[in-house]
Amino acid sequence: MTDVQETTDATAVAREVAAGVPTGLLIGGGQRTASDGGTFDVHNPVDGSVLATVANGTRDDAQAAVDAAGDAAAAWAATPPRKRSEVLSRAYHLMIERADWFAKLITAENGKVFSDARGEVVYAAEFLRWYAEEAVRIPGSLQTAPGGANKILVEHRPIGIAILVTPWNFPAAMATRKIGPALAAGCTMVLKPASDTPLTALAIGALFEEAGLPAGVLNVLPSRSSGAVVEQMVRDPRSRKLSFTGSTEVGVKLMQLAAESVVNTSMELGGNAPFVVFDDADLDEAVAGAMIAKMRNGGEACTAANRFYVQSGIAAEFSGRLADAMGALRTGDGLDPEVQLGPMVNETARDDIARLVEAAKEDGATVLTGGTAPDGAGWFYPATVLGDVPEQARILQEEIFGPVAPVVTFETEDDAVRLANGTPFGLVSYVYTRDIGRGLRVSERIESGMVGLNRGLVSDPAAPFGGMKESGIGREGGAEGLLEYMESQYIAVAW
Repeated sequence: MTDVQETTDATAVAREVAAGVPTGLLIGGGQRTASDGGTFDVHNPVDGSVLATVANGTRDDAQAAVDAAGDAAAAWAATPPRKRSEVLSRAYHLMIERADWFAKLITAENGKVFSDARGEVVYAAEFLRWYAEEAVRIPGSLQTAPGGANKILVEHRPIGIAILVTPWNFPAAMATRKIGPALAAGCTMVLKPASDTPLTALAIGALFEEAGLPAGVLNVLPSRSSGAVVEQMVRDPRSRKLSFTGSTEVGVKLMQLAAESVVNTSMELGGNAPFVVFDDADLDEAVAGAMIAKMRNGGEACTAANRFYVQSGIAAEFSGRLADAMGALRTGDGLDPEVQLGPMVNETARDDIARLVEAAKEDGATVLTGGTAPDGAGWFYPATVLGDVPEQARILQEEIFGPVAPVVTFETEDDAVRLANGTPFGLVSYVYTRDIGRGLRVSERIESGMVGLNRGLVSDPAAPFGGMKESGIGREGGAEGLLEYMESQYIAVAW
């Protein structure tokens, strides 16, 4: 790891970008202060300095946001699909035009490097373009009942007010992945962003206002009291959808809350992705894919490769090559274009990563590169590769959410599948082999909602994103993502 770079100029840019974001609650088409006047600070992960101070929403503000969504619901549901599509399309073009500005904002409050942030902005915008297209293709069907007595007419209608709860690691993409289909379906909504990264969500809210979205259709509610404000909104009988991206632990609690009012839920929860490399894999491709699957977003992604299972014949060479690649990454402020790894989002995240690495050392793992947090300001942790990791090591049982790659050796295909499935999570998996038959066979045996076969990146707005087991319920993206915000209605017709 190289030394952390000087950040004075970059942090000045971060403050300047953050200063261009509205910092009040976006409710009913206008900015307002919190009902009790409360605020909270947003910090720059590079040095812990304050980027901005935003309104801290309360239960009363949450109720006001649902009221605003309720007031706008009937008119937005009745808006022709083409007009909904045009709003989404305008928002797409605005986001693309301002991609660099949005990327700097994301880097400022999240810490990820600029190239990752800009990639996120393009990805986030693509959800708006995709659902602009899907808005005019809402499906329906008509058929004759088997007994011939009537026709079966099936329509899809907006599910109602949607409560959207998003994480800090992809503050733009996780917002648009929910906003896009909700708007296309004809739903109004309240977006509750993570308190570490509320600025991007507020900027997206302002962008939609500029794109012509009617007041109250999208409300944005930053708050440090996440549990209280989400509970207030979900308990309102007009709220019919809860979409959450975050930890399984929190997701379980939200599902319990939603069950009390029979609120429809979509849950994109934790991951513990295996990255399986067979002896016959193209090593150059496998290492390149590992760098994408592990180091995209600095490892702070639910899709990040978390457990590396490498067949014994190439384990040493793969580990060495991966250590060389990760050890060469330049660390510092992500706004510096030469930096390849920024800080973690906050001090707790950095300390959790350090705890897992220390536990792996105690379990017998060998540090091939990295392994120790640098001194100085900011919440940095170096790119780290661990070799000789035992199958039962603690680091393999938890989602690392950082730039650490533990490598475990396996012998047979059955071993690889057993190890890959040895977790309650099943979001995404990665498999590298030149044998396409083996690749597809193993992919079908692995218990995960998505598989990257000889690819280190699986996410696509046109594909259904979601997991099995404790990694979630429902799908985002693709045609499936639109139907998550719609109810099927059957009308029995005779003529």
